[in-house]
Amino acid sequence: MNSAQQMSRINDALYEIHRNISGDLNAAGLARVAAYSEQHFHRVFQRFTGESVNHYIRRTRLEQAANQLMFDDHSTVLEVAEKCGFHSLSSFSRVFKETFGCSPGRWRGNEGSGKLSLADPDIAAGYRRVWQRTLPAVTLQTVAPQPVAYVRHRGYDRSISLAWQTLLAWAEQQGRESDRQLGLHHSNPAWVELSQCRYVACLAIDRPLPRRGLVSSMTIPGGLHAVFALQGRYGELLPWLSKILEQWLPQSGLKMRTTPAFVRYEKNHFLEADEQFVLRFYLPVSTL
Repeated sequence: MNSAQQMSRINDALYEIHRNISGDLNAAGLARVAAYSEQHFHRVFQRFTGESVNHYIRRTRLEQAANQLMFDDHSTVLEVAEKCGFHSLSSFSRVFKETFGCSPGRWRGNEGSGKLSLADPDIAAGYRRVWQRTLPAVTLQTVAPQPVAYVRHRGYDRSISLAWQTLLAWAEQQGRESDRQLGLHHSNPAWVELSQCRYVACLAIDRPLPRRGLVSSMTIPGGLHAVFALQGRYGELLPWLSKILEQWLPQSGLKMRTTPAFVRYEKNHFLEADEQFVLRFYLPVSTL
């Protein structure tokens, strides 16, 4: 089996993890999803993600819990823990403190909050510009599930353009449309290092792919979303997303759901020579 086929199988497991982070996720079940023996699945997963499957699940759940605690004032710590796949409050509190350096309660009190990593000078400059601007008007929309072809990428920086170039080259070979571009943001860079943030470059398709390799397919969950029309240049998108989460969401009365936020590009700054973007940001929310 070649590397592209192995990656496709691991992508199936990753989709299962992110599709329902509160579900009963274990290596044996994920190995069945990927059509591997459990022992072989551990080895291949580590090779393609750089971490063990159990560590990946725990880290993803903790990052989501950190998001929920910071921006959902209406749920108890126990409710947040259960929504993110932890069934024991004591074990959740212990691993949360090990990871973030404070208890979930103190994190919710903003002791754990932080700005975007300012190591990237473009993002640092973008942060200063964006924080002086007014958020655009928001609309609430119920969107349908969207099948996509995709390429995963680790790191929020200009190297994302490589994922897009790979995906568009595939689309050209397949004779598929390449203008229905979406990007999934799995990580919150307010407390995840930019180099470790997970991003997914996507093209909307009508049905799942019959054959997969380096490019795989999945379905972005639908449901209620808060939608913001944003435009700017490289370095400004992540500050806009941070501002939405830190300023708009706590005042909205809505709760952020655990499915990934995504953008629909009209102009993709990772592909444009002038690095300008025009897009709509979709934040999954709930009224309950």
